[in-house]
Amino acid sequence: MREKIKIVIADDQELLRESLKIVLSANPDMEVIDTVADGREVIRSVRSEKPDVILMDVRMPGMDGVSCTQIIKENYPQIKIIILTTFDDDEYVFNALKYGASGYLLKGVSMAELSSAIRTVYGGKAMINPDIAVKVVRLFSQMAKGNYTIQVDDRNIDDIGRTEWKVIQQVGYGRSNKEIAAALNLSEGTVRNCLSSVLGKLDLRDRTQLAIWAVQTGVTTRSLDMS
Repeated sequence: MREKIKIVIADDQELLRESLKIVLSANPDMEVIDTVADGREVIRSVRSEKPDVILMDVRMPGMDGVSCTQIIKENYPQIKIIILTTFDDDEYVFNALKYGASGYLLKGVSMAELSSAIRTVYGGKAMINPDIAVKVVRLFSQMAKGNYTIQVDDRNIDDIGRTEWKVIQQVGYGRSNKEIAAALNLSEGTVRNCLSSVLGKLDLRDRTQLAIWAVQTGVTTRSLDMS
């Protein structure tokens, strides 16, 4: 008998975690070995449980799904990750796939579709929700043209303040204004103003360009004093 696909479910909503566990465990070829509520718990679980596939909510407290994906894929490249979200923001799509996610699905998919996606990524292939696939194709098509490098005048970078650098880094992680405000102990209004200021200084069109620039230039891996 073939070994079951070992699955960890990561979502901050307990009802959703337990519902997914019940439904997926009904598949004879699947076993939900753990359910966790945030990114840090995912990492602890991975160390002890060694799952084959992780269903990862993109928005979780403490450490979001994008940052968690990066850490896990760097240390456990064999583990497959499917990002689950109610959002389809370009920044999340770019970063989750860049860091090695094998799938990206909206939470509205049927259980049959989700089960199929798990089998697909377990078999070494990618699985992306059709609504998101359009964005992915468009984004990577743009990147293929000249590697889609975001150009910023070096002289403009000198005008970026300390708090603005922290906001840029958080945008590079794919976080929302609310999440950035919580992480940096700022109001959402301050975050919005910082973003507007940064986009103006760097002459960038939107936060997607800013996120890509932050990743390309290494801002997301830079150590910034968070005090």
